[in-house]
Amino acid sequence: MLFHVKMTVKLPVDMDPAKAAELKAAEKELAQSLQRNGTWRHLWRIAGQYANYSVFDVPSVEALHDTLIQLPLFPYMDIEVDGLCRHPSSIQNGDR
Repeated sequence: MLFHVKMTVKLPVDMDPAKAAELKAAEKELAQSLQRNGTWRHLWRIAGQYANYSVFDVPSVEALHDTLIQLPLFPYMDIEVDGLCRHPSSIQNGDR
């Protein structure tokens, strides 16, 4: 199942910079691992925001939830999720 996910990060302004750097490094490591294994298919930064648009490929809504809550920055995110399905006019064979 494909999901379009918008994640907006809202770190507290008084967060210790070392803690923020640690969280960001852990987030990057996990995001790249999920991309390599095909779970996180697309990751796009939104210009001018601390936010991204992503496409996840997971077997279920529960799997998406389990993936998102393991993200180190999850406690500091506003997340919007839309389920995706193949458009009848799409010519991309890899889409589901």
